[in-house]
Amino acid sequence: MASSSPPPPPPPPTSTDVAVVYCTAPSPEVARSLAKHLVEEPQRLAACVNLLPGVTSIYSWKGKVEEDSEVLMIIKTRKALVPALTEEIKAKHPYEVPEVVAIPAIGGSESYLRWVIEQTTRGGARNKE
Repeated sequence: MASSSPPPPPPPPTSTDVAVVYCTAPSPEVARSLAKHLVEEPQRLAACVNLLPGVTSIYSWKGKVEEDSEVLMIIKTRKALVPALTEEIKAKHPYEVPEVVAIPAIGGSESYLRWVIEQTTRGGARNKE
């Protein structure tokens, strides 16, 4: 009687699987709340969000040049989740037009990329190694 072999392991993540998303927030409190919301169950839209306070943004808004201190959020997620992540940010963000810019990852640590994918997959591993 032949025994069945276990299924092959999933292929390693590739640069097309992971995206880095930039978003700015008006305060550390707003950024922290939004970051936790994106990482927590049941959303799991992000594996990790870095918060960089003290960013100065200069931009044109409604005919005026504005300058504001903001918190830059660097969000790691799966490329396939970018549309849902964008909609969730737009729904929860206090800005009329929040910055949401996604950039594909072009490389990196295979184990980290795999971790990002696991953390943003329902039923995936929950602990960073």
